[in-house]
Amino acid sequence: MKRRTLLGTSLALILSATAFAADAPIVIKFSHVVAQDTPKGKAAEHFKKLAEERTKGRVKVELYPNSQLYKDKEELEALQLGAVQMLAPSLAKFGPLGVKEFEVFDLPYIFDNYDELHKVTQGPIGKALLGKLSSKGITGLAYWDNGFKQFSANKPLKAPGDFRGLKMRIQASKVLDAQMRALSALPQQMAFSEVYQALQTGVVDGTENPASNFYTQKMHEVQKFLTLSNHGYLGYAVIVNKKFWDGLPADVRTALDGAMRDATKYANEIAKAENDGDIENVRKSNRTQILTLNPAEKAALRNAMVPVHKQMADRIGMDLITSIYKETGFTPAQ
Repeated sequence: MKRRTLLGTSLALILSATAFAADAPIVIKFSHVVAQDTPKGKAAEHFKKLAEERTKGRVKVELYPNSQLYKDKEELEALQLGAVQMLAPSLAKFGPLGVKEFEVFDLPYIFDNYDELHKVTQGPIGKALLGKLSSKGITGLAYWDNGFKQFSANKPLKAPGDFRGLKMRIQASKVLDAQMRALSALPQQMAFSEVYQALQTGVVDGTENPASNFYTQKMHEVQKFLTLSNHGYLGYAVIVNKKFWDGLPADVRTALDGAMRDATKYANEIAKAENDGDIENVRKSNRTQILTLNPAEKAALRNAMVPVHKQMADRIGMDLITSIYKETGFTPAQ
């Protein structure tokens, strides 16, 4: 009798544990390296809201902004190992991972505006690029805009010669390295979380960022000049661990796809407005002088940097670069 009672109790405990596990939400740890009040931070919050609502609580999204869990160089490995399920790294991060084609987004002046950009990120070229991540154990879900980059330093940067000898922080990208060298600057690769202190202490002299990153990371406190150069694009790919994504119930994955689609629309709508607003916030701070380039100054910077396209063609693929030229109407000479 005792044996039967013990077996019955054990079976009840197993069934109870199984029921609990079935009811437990699927947790998505979503890690990123920027502040919550940036376009990416706000878009991540929006995705969390939509995902949890549309799965009726079957999914719980845990957000970890501002490098709380991992720095730039660590987060992709963490995703591949399954320590986190979702990231939104900048597109420059995929070159060092071995998918060099993504460095096409780093080419200076390849996009003049968001309309040209979205022809690529929201079209077949962008979709094909995301597909290349599959071999790395990653599924690409969407592109999120941050914005167009501006140069900053403690001296005015308006002509190619102004960059000579400056230590300029860059992401780990061969294209960005070549871009800075084309200006006779000294590129310095560095994790985003370390940039403020490096600028403050003079380890680097300047950097490039969309205004939203520049302002929310308080770089206006340690940089005297911000040049509205719009010389390059900084965007993100929202990615997930492929094994995790493929293992989700089909209805959950469909709901998350819809949430990501709407979060992407939200992200890209707010990116330009946030950057425009943060330029004004920098202006109002009276800590950083904002410099606007005239057409001749912009043309001089463009002419100095556009040769990087040809220089990087063997690395990125000339066919890919040419396909973007055709999509956007880009002409190397202006």
